[in-house]
Amino acid sequence: MLISSVVLAQDKSISGTVSFVTSNNVYVKFDDTRDIEIGKSLQLAGTDCLRVTDKSSTSVVSVVLNNCAVKMGDVVTYIIVVTETEPGTEPSITEPDDEVLPAEVIVPTTLDTEKESIYTENIRGRVSLASYNTFSDLREDRHQFRTRFSLNANHLGDSKFSIESYLTYRNIITPADSRYNGRTNIFNIYNLNVRYDATPSLSVTAGRKINQKASTVGAIDGVQVEKYFGNFYVGAMGGYRPDFQDYGFNSDLLQYGGYFGIQSNSQDFYSETTLGAMEQTNSGATDRRYIFFQHFSTIASDLSLFGSAEMDIFGNTGNETRLTNLYLSARYRISRAANIMVSYDSRKRIIYYETFQTEIEQLLNDDLARQGFRTRINVRPAKILWLGLSYSRRFRSDNQNKSDNFYAYATVSRIPHLGGRINISYNMNSSNYLSSNIYSIRYSREFFENKLGTEVYFRRADYTYDYNIDDQGLNYIGATLNYRISRTWQLSFSGELSQADVENNYRFYTRLTKRFYSKKKK
Repeated sequence: MLISSVVLAQDKSISGTVSFVTSNNVYVKFDDTRDIEIGKSLQLAGTDCLRVTDKSSTSVVSVVLNNCAVKMGDVVTYIIVVTETEPGTEPSITEPDDEVLPAEVIVPTTLDTEKESIYTENIRGRVSLASYNTFSDLREDRHQFRTRFSLNANHLGDSKFSIESYLTYRNIITPADSRYNGRTNIFNIYNLNVRYDATPSLSVTAGRKINQKASTVGAIDGVQVEKYFGNFYVGAMGGYRPDFQDYGFNSDLLQYGGYFGIQSNSQDFYSETTLGAMEQTNSGATDRRYIFFQHFSTIASDLSLFGSAEMDIFGNTGNETRLTNLYLSARYRISRAANIMVSYDSRKRIIYYETFQTEIEQLLNDDLARQGFRTRINVRPAKILWLGLSYSRRFRSDNQNKSDNFYAYATVSRIPHLGGRINISYNMNSSNYLSSNIYSIRYSREFFENKLGTEVYFRRADYTYDYNIDDQGLNYIGATLNYRISRTWQLSFSGELSQADVENNYRFYTRLTKRFYSKKKK
């Protein structure tokens, strides 16, 4: 016997906040996700903008629907449809013909057991072999062979692991009777680390790495952790400074610190501001303690601002302060045919109180800031013509050791009837002891569907000394060939002759480069 019932449908909603946005997914934070079903939609301003693809107990992973513009901090809504039986009625009852298993033991045969990763592999790398050879009429010949390897492998196999590296090896070959007493075999690790993205907002990095949010700190041999909380982030760093002499590992130079900041990202504005502190030691004693600040922002893709500063807060007598580094720059795109840049920097020599124990008094007595100002403007008065001017000035806070540098150039990107590009430039520099004038002309062109690139140039340099040194003039004549063997292989060869009054130098540079990329998935 069937007893009919009246069923009422009532809607309720729960709200969440967008915590992270990637190129493929949007992550939303909720207080509780038990009522959220995978495959259902999340609404933004009343429109279905996200579809849930995965979830944990407090957050969901989703993809964008209907070309919605979703950003961090947006509040989205999940609608729950609740069915209730009208009071005073009984639910319908049907006697089953066969035994029905409890729902908890029914296993759908269409269940997809493969879970799609929220990360996408992206690999870019380069390996190069190069030789630098110099032959001279008066000086000893010098030969150098160099190998470079760089790799940026994000999310290997769509996993949470990423690898970065930048390694170089140099071998300098000198004659048997050479007076050169420097290192001839030099292996440097500038960057080598593994990153683990525990969640889209939490990452752990181990190895040698320069943190882009604290670039003035330099490389750290150790562990770095970073966590995002919406637009805010915090980070911690602990490890060792590279050795002063050979940039190798030095367990005496322990350093540790942390930072916090805020990131804003919208269609017309992006900014990233970081404030942090570092403690650097030498054999257990404080070597340097300082606060650092870094800011970068872009407004409407036209104005870019960057600033960094360091203030030392440790000295001979305790908490002393010194502004050791200040750099400010701005770049403004006036139009598609013109842009301008200005920058200012003021730097003092960094004093490490343990490393420079015997020199501290002398360094503090000569605690002068080396300052600089630079401005540059580029304009394109015609479609194929670029013109540029730049001026820079360097000086100390006592107005000594100043220098002025002026640079101008003109580039024709496509020469009518002849083809190719031509660049003409002039550089003038004057200081307390030297004045120089350098003139240059350079012509380049591609052949065979850009597989072969050629370049020839001439440069004249005149040097005038303020002391008892004869004036000197140098001519440089050179040529370069670049052959693109394939999409990933390239071979280049350069030769240059430098002529002085009593000496000629011949320089040759050869490089073979292999690039590699992620293979596109089918």
